[in-house]
Amino acid sequence: MENKQQFSKELLKIDPEKEVVKISEKIRELMVNRLKRRGIIIGLSGGIDSSVTAALSQKALGANRVLCLQMPERHSADETLRLSSLVADHFGIEKIHEDISGILESVGFYRRYDDAVRLVIPEYGEGWKSKIVIPSVIEKKEFSLFSIVAQDPDGTVIKKRLPLKSYLEIVAATNFKQRIRKMLEYYHADRLNFAVAGTPNRLEYDQGFFVKLGDGAADIKPIAHLYKTQVYQLAEYLEVPEEIRKRPPTTDTYSLAQGQDEFYFS
Repeated sequence: MENKQQFSKELLKIDPEKEVVKISEKIRELMVNRLKRRGIIIGLSGGIDSSVTAALSQKALGANRVLCLQMPERHSADETLRLSSLVADHFGIEKIHEDISGILESVGFYRRYDDAVRLVIPEYGEGWKSKIVIPSVIEKKEFSLFSIVAQDPDGTVIKKRLPLKSYLEIVAATNFKQRIRKMLEYYHADRLNFAVAGTPNRLEYDQGFFVKLGDGAADIKPIAHLYKTQVYQLAEYLEVPEEIRKRPPTTDTYSLAQGQDEFYFS
């Protein structure tokens, strides 16, 4: 008789201790035998994935062989810097602050982004905030159509459906952020003879929820085989600060707060 397991969240349970040992051994093996690098660079956002990646790297190599980069910009949430500092300090990891607003300004990101939004909301300008959203898998019926949600300086919210041209221009512009951050990660990796650690989890890789040559690029990918629920299991075992573990996942890509369930990934 065929043995069929009924799907449940129990199937995603792992032994965190064994998993940490396995990942740590793999990191050390890759660093010594294949990559021949002295340490690990991590772009630290204060989210659960980058926090667990930092904790695993510290566990595998020691805090003195891990460097975290904080790379906020003009649209970043106020708590991004505080939460990433909380994680780095908690694990005793050195951190470097690299504000990427100037680089984004120099390549015209803010102008390109605003121009793309104005194709749909002509009055969009200084002091406004925005994000793009898509219906959740529960709400959607036949088609998933992106919308732009914008908030004016007085707090009034406008939501309009995005035509393809505007959507593509907004996404193309925001992809500057991930690619510039990755460029800085590799700069520091090259000067220190370190490797760059990727932070996406299995669902993000499976669904393509990353930017090509941006956050998808890495030398090692410690959590790429783990589902999000499994990442949370490791976070608890590794004693990632509770504030990080209890915080809803966000993209921290747009000036308005955006949950991962609002943009493609759910």
